[in-house]
Amino acid sequence: MMKKRSIPASKASLVLFLCQMISALDVPLDSKLLEELLQPPTITRQSPKDYIVDPRENIVIQCEAKGKPPPSFSWTRNGTHFDIDKDAQVTMKPNSGTLVINIMNGGKAEAYEGIYQCTARNERGAAISNNIVVRPSRSPLWTKERLEPNQVREGDSLVLHCRPPVGLPPPIIFWMDNAFQRLPQSERVSQGLNGDLYFSNVQPEDTREDYICYARFNHTQTIQQKQPISVKVFSMDSLNDTIAANLSDTDIYGAKPVTQRQPVLLTPTGSTSTKVELRGNVLLLECIAAGIPTPVIRWIKEGGELPANRTFFENFKKTLKIIDVSEADSGNYKCIARNTLGSAHHVISVTVKAAPYWITAPRNLVLSPGEDGTLICRANGNPKPNINWLANGVPIAIAPEDPSRRVDGDTIIFSHVQERSSSVYQCNASNEYGYLLANAFVNVLAEPPRILTPANKLYQVIADSPALLDCAYFGSPKPEIEWFKGVKGSTLHGNEYVFHDNGTLEIPVAQKDSTGTYTCVARNELGKIQNEVQLEVKDPTVIIKQPEYKVIQRYGQVSFECIIKHDSTLLPAVIWLKDHDELPDDERFLVGKDNLTIMNVTDKDDGTYTCIVNTTLDSVSASAVLTVVARPNPPFDLELTGQLERSIELSWIPGDENNSPITNFVIEYEDGLHEPGVWHYQTEVPGTQTTVQLKLSPYVNYSFRVIAVNEIGRSQPSEPSEQYLTKSANPDENPSNVQGIGSEPDNLVITWKSLKGFQSNGPGLQYKVSWRQKDVDDEWTSVIVANVSKYIVSGTPTFVPYEIKVQALNDLGYAPEPSEVIGHSGEDLPMVAPGNVQVHVINSTLAKVHWDPVPVKTVRGHLQGYKVYYWKIQSLSRRSRRHVEKKILTFRGNKTFGMLPGLEPYSSYKLNVRVVNGKGEGPASPDKVFKTPEGVPSSPSFLKITNPTLDSLTLEWGSPTHPNGVLTSYILKFQPINNTHELGPLVEIRIPANESSLILKNLNYSTRYKFYFNAQTSVGSGSQITEEAVTIMDEGKMAMASRQVDIATQGWFIGLMCAVALLILILLIVCFIRRNKGGKYPVKEKEDAHADPEIQPMKEDDGTFGEYSDAEDHKPLKKGSRTPSDRTVKKEDSDDSLVDYGEGVNGQFNEDGSFIGQYSGKKEKEPAEGNESSEAPSPVNAMNSFV
Repeated sequence: MMKKRSIPASKASLVLFLCQMISALDVPLDSKLLEELLQPPTITRQSPKDYIVDPRENIVIQCEAKGKPPPSFSWTRNGTHFDIDKDAQVTMKPNSGTLVINIMNGGKAEAYEGIYQCTARNERGAAISNNIVVRPSRSPLWTKERLEPNQVREGDSLVLHCRPPVGLPPPIIFWMDNAFQRLPQSERVSQGLNGDLYFSNVQPEDTREDYICYARFNHTQTIQQKQPISVKVFSMDSLNDTIAANLSDTDIYGAKPVTQRQPVLLTPTGSTSTKVELRGNVLLLECIAAGIPTPVIRWIKEGGELPANRTFFENFKKTLKIIDVSEADSGNYKCIARNTLGSAHHVISVTVKAAPYWITAPRNLVLSPGEDGTLICRANGNPKPNINWLANGVPIAIAPEDPSRRVDGDTIIFSHVQERSSSVYQCNASNEYGYLLANAFVNVLAEPPRILTPANKLYQVIADSPALLDCAYFGSPKPEIEWFKGVKGSTLHGNEYVFHDNGTLEIPVAQKDSTGTYTCVARNELGKIQNEVQLEVKDPTVIIKQPEYKVIQRYGQVSFECIIKHDSTLLPAVIWLKDHDELPDDERFLVGKDNLTIMNVTDKDDGTYTCIVNTTLDSVSASAVLTVVARPNPPFDLELTGQLERSIELSWIPGDENNSPITNFVIEYEDGLHEPGVWHYQTEVPGTQTTVQLKLSPYVNYSFRVIAVNEIGRSQPSEPSEQYLTKSANPDENPSNVQGIGSEPDNLVITWKSLKGFQSNGPGLQYKVSWRQKDVDDEWTSVIVANVSKYIVSGTPTFVPYEIKVQALNDLGYAPEPSEVIGHSGEDLPMVAPGNVQVHVINSTLAKVHWDPVPVKTVRGHLQGYKVYYWKIQSLSRRSRRHVEKKILTFRGNKTFGMLPGLEPYSSYKLNVRVVNGKGEGPASPDKVFKTPEGVPSSPSFLKITNPTLDSLTLEWGSPTHPNGVLTSYILKFQPINNTHELGPLVEIRIPANESSLILKNLNYSTRYKFYFNAQTSVGSGSQITEEAVTIMDEGKMAMASRQVDIATQGWFIGLMCAVALLILILLIVCFIRRNKGGKYPVKEKEDAHADPEIQPMKEDDGTFGEYSDAEDHKPLKKGSRTPSDRTVKKEDSDDSLVDYGEGVNGQFNEDGSFIGQYSGKKEKEPAEGNESSEAPSPVNAMNSFV
């Protein structure tokens, strides 16, 4: 609760003033309330004080007012009552005080000139308007006058006077010619503020006869023109000629030539002047000077600075303009006119006066009976204005007496007012420059409280934002306002609420729990009233996924996301802007639910994209920048400077980098003389460099172009530069890659890489080719050939070394002395074969061959190596001849041995050796025969098992495809397999080599066996082939390995199941008896907890195998091969290779090309001897165990 404090008498007037300020707000602009309350008149609209009218149109003098009851209107004219009923031309608008004077139907505007004042009156008082001075506008014609031509000497100053007729309001002046074109103005020729045209110095081009001054009267929309003024400027030369023609030779004559003159001010005249301007107006000061050269004007303020932001210079700085002047702008302003010969100045003393202006204008006062109040009228001006009070339009001194009113200068004090004290007071503040008139009423009302805010008005705000709940009220005396929350809530107070004087309740930070019903109560001594409003606090709208900065290449696709979260009761609207404006009307812009996609991006799409989400209560936005990058634009304006014989400077202007910095520039050149249209790389420079010094070659017609490079790519090439032809010179270099190689035994072919066109350094490019035999005291032999790249020397010895050099020359001379190279004349085939060829057989597949090298002279060329030709004659084991296929091994360099890999065992071979040079092979050495020893055989070609019986199987096989020697025997191993894939004891049988089948007897019936079969030579056993087979169950039915026992048909299994069923039945009977006795026996839980491990499916104890299956739980041994349906293992399925069983061929060639390494392989692991199976844990296993 606020504490009350006593107020000192000295501050009473201030408190009264504050009360007045508050009371002025007590009558809301509510149309229904205003219709009911009594109110003194208030002027709402009136014509301006100085009212200039168009004499051709009706005169409308406005006066509008409001009040309750509606006011009546009356007028005075020139201080006396204006009876409009007596003038048929004058009417008053209905429900208004506005006068309409009919001029268009015969009236004259001049007859209605005068000072008008409107009075609006009702039972509560009278309000008056300003004094409205009505004057018709005037646009008089120029008085006729005879204008003499102006004859002026060149360089003199000139003023063409306009002197327009006096109009109302003053006209706007401008100068034009007969063609209605404005005359050009400059520092030399300009128009003054008075409309005159000033020439600081005339020039011959100023001569013309149509200088016309125009006056435009905007109010009547008319333009008047002055008679044309003629100006003729005499130049000094023409003036001297005229004088000479009119004077004798003895006369002294001669006009002085145009000379420079110091500045002289044309306006204002003298050294000082004064200027008075009113506060708030525009101050215009002018200085125009004559002189040659044309003077320049400068302005200063003595003792101060020209006001910043309000000072402007016009008319080529001849006019100083200061807007919105105040008393602080008073002072001395100096204009200085200056040229090269001196200066002139003028000081203008400026005084700023002020028409009255308000400090505190009186405001309407609404009081209750018995209250106090004040009206304050305070104004200022220069000079200080007089304050006069009126009551209802009558000077207060002669107005009816009111005991509650007391006038104290600029204040009227009211004490204990009554309803009869209602009145309208006028305050008039005036001085010699104008006046101010203000109406302010005192309205004494006695009204019970009223709440103007609609009942149950709903307010919706966003959480964490202010909530303003209105309680617009009225009452007299002023009601007190209280707020409650809820129907039976307590009075709201505390820092979380702000109570405004107009009744509004502010919740600075509304929360979700602020939602509810709020009650506003207004009470005064005449009554009490309350009103309820509703407040809903909504969740704020949030952009949870804002658009992000994107960099995209031109013609690409980009997408901005704008995912929002909002209150479920609010409907959001998403708007996308580009650079704070609407998106372009382009189908490439696709606006989705929560994104914006731009297809086929162009450079114009670069900018800031903003996602704006609007609801009825809030608005959020997020922006992101799109940068469109592309390859740079090509450079332009290529310029060549600093041309020298061997260098030149190239400069250029970079093109637009398209938002991706240029990293470097590539400079290319074209040789228009030798390779027109072909561009070559010259150099490149960093992207910050726009000039480069280029090295040039002689005799090249250069054009250059520049390519800009950024991260996106290369620009298009620039336009070519101008061409630059360098002078010719001797060649700087000789041909490269010089070689001498004979193509025939008796020649030497000299070749070289010719110089390019720009390397020739001049016309007439040729080559001087020189040669001589090495290590022979011979002179150089030389020839000069045209621009070719080959020369053939004939008649040379076979394969001898030569010293060779090739020198370039042109029409200006030779290149520097070239270096020498060594070449050889042509080669011929070697003459002799290698001798003493020996073969050493290392093993059955590898042999080593030796030979003696041939003499160097017999090679007759570059020794490249030796070739060994070898081929198989026959296999010693089969005696069969096949097509002879020769194999060749080449051994580079001067080698004398080599390895022959990949030989077939137990075979006969032949070989010979030949020497090789660049021309070809020499003669072959005599054939050398050698044999390879036996090796192990390959696996048998097949193994087939047929005719299964109770105790026998028939095996058939094929001999190895590659016996690799003489077969000595076959080895057969086999062992039984039980149903758990465990192996039994292994049996081995040796079979003569000439056998191809075997019947195995005394086998167990219904038993699976695995067989291992391989062949042997004297060297050892070959790779084996494996197979599985099963004996049958009885004489009438075969037991195939792929069949499986159906356990459900076994007798032991059926008996077991019957025992289990009987046990369950007994348990159920016991459980039923115990339940009848009242006990409980959870059979199910105990069965689950104590499952019988003996209840397992078992096979009959008959020792037989079930049908063998390929299922996962009956897989065969991993190392055994599967048996085809015909029980035959094909050769290609069983043949073991070195790669299959071993680590592959780990062989390679040495530097000399010989083969090193060995063949190695892994045989299949031998089956374990004896029965490795463990004791069978079940009857089935026990019956199937091996003895």
